[in-house]
Amino acid sequence: MDYKVENIIIEKKLVSKIFRFTKKKFSGVKFFTENKLDMQVGFMSHNTDHIITPHLHINRKKIIKNMSEFLIIFKGRLKVYFYNKKNKLSKTKILNQKDMILLLSGAHGFKVLSKIQMLEIKQGPFNGDKDKKRLN
Repeated sequence: MDYKVENIIIEKKLVSKIFRFTKKKFSGVKFFTENKLDMQVGFMSHNTDHIITPHLHINRKKIIKNMSEFLIIFKGRLKVYFYNKKNKLSKTKILNQKDMILLLSGAHGFKVLSKIQMLEIKQGPFNGDKDKKRLN
């Protein structure tokens, strides 16, 4: 399997990347994000007995400018709402089973279109309402 990347741009700013599932065969390592982004997303497909060289990640102080979220849709359909700087609805997209989305910045919301199972990954620590502003 592989993924096709769709960039979501609002007011000339990249706010999200959607990864649409395709049945195309893929082998190796493929990163869908640029190195400068606060969160990296890549896909790996290797054959049996492939070795990933043992390694460790060096602890370094990094400045994270935006809290990113990453969703993986295991089952169901999800409508995503994207808002501009004035918190007005700007775009909508629908995610299907096996699609993924990286939310980089800006306001967003969701509507479940069919019973959903999804995994959310975000940077922590997360301090609830101190780290989230809800729109009307």
